[in-house]
Amino acid sequence: MTERVMTAERTTADTLAKTLRDAIIRFSRRARQARPVGDLTFSQLSALTSLQLAGALTPRELADMERVQPPTMTKIVGKLEERGLVARTPHPTDGRQVILAATDEGRAIYALHERARNEWLAVQLDRLTPEERETLARAAEILQRVARG
Repeated sequence: MTERVMTAERTTADTLAKTLRDAIIRFSRRARQARPVGDLTFSQLSALTSLQLAGALTPRELADMERVQPPTMTKIVGKLEERGLVARTPHPTDGRQVILAATDEGRAIYALHERARNEWLAVQLDRLTPEERETLARAAEILQRVARG
């Protein structure tokens, strides 16, 4: 393969990367706006979502998953606990740690937000042609594969 062809392929991949990243960011922002109006911040909802999807975690694991510093996660978890959305239980093998898990109310709030985002997206997808929906279905499979990397 010539250097010129390799450069053209790289430019194409770079251009696609930028275009795709920009589209995903805009899509993500718009989907987040479809959430029910309430007093949960995006950070609180994200932490609650992580607990819902990953199951019970230590505060450190949750902070790592959310890519925030432990003191920041302590504040987020404190607010979620105040609302009764997250509960602490003793760690089964390490008495110095606790395990965080979504409560029944936390799972219900998560489900409410999930349902609102899915309903918004379903409306958007209904506006597309069957061919466009099929293209997005294939793209979703590819994106999942890329994300698993």
